[in-house]
Amino acid sequence: MIGQDPTATLLTIKFRQSGWRLAVKKLFDCGAALCGLVVFSPVFIGASLLVCLSMGRPLVFRQQRPGRFGKPFILFKFRTMSERRDTSGKLLPDADRLTRIGRLLRATSLDELPQLWNVIRGDISLVGPRPLLMEYLSRYSAEQARRHDVLPGITGWAQVNGRNALTWDQKFDLDVWYVDHQSLWLDIKILWLTLLKVLHREGISQRGHATMPEFMGSQPSHHGHCPSAGEARLLNG
Repeated sequence: MIGQDPTATLLTIKFRQSGWRLAVKKLFDCGAALCGLVVFSPVFIGASLLVCLSMGRPLVFRQQRPGRFGKPFILFKFRTMSERRDTSGKLLPDADRLTRIGRLLRATSLDELPQLWNVIRGDISLVGPRPLLMEYLSRYSAEQARRHDVLPGITGWAQVNGRNALTWDQKFDLDVWYVDHQSLWLDIKILWLTLLKVLHREGISQRGHATMPEFMGSQPSHHGHCPSAGEARLLNG
């Protein structure tokens, strides 16, 4: 913005999730997550039974993911893949291990339900950049790494603007836009848009992949165009 001190702007962004703002966000998250656990308890039980009958135990998939500032935590999700392996004992590709029940859980986003417990624990927020794999931390550019300046979330700005149908660069650009503009009202808007996306089952996976290909780091492109942070605002009004 013309006439605005760049340093002051950066400080505003950096501490957007601090003090009373962070307290309000966590209070909203915790209250909504508790309500969600109560309201969706029959669905939670039903999904647990489906996973148990189709894949057995454990019912919940646990994996270490990076939280705010890259601090690791254990993420919970319903299992959607079997443990099928090839003759050498190596796990088969994700697409081959994704079960019929797992595909259903992903299509309806019910596999994310156990993450409400992560929200109550304070590991993540309802809304924020999705927590990805620990090994990706060293592959981000300095700009992409800013997605970890806020709490990760169950859903986020990238999820309502294309989800897994986007390229990695597009997703990270949208994540950083959220970091710079996060507010309670934006979170409420994203939650509403997420509900609409789930009902329409949009952007569940990229063509040829169970979800997304592995992120190996951004490469300069002279042909494609990744939306800028400013353009991101126009994707969903």
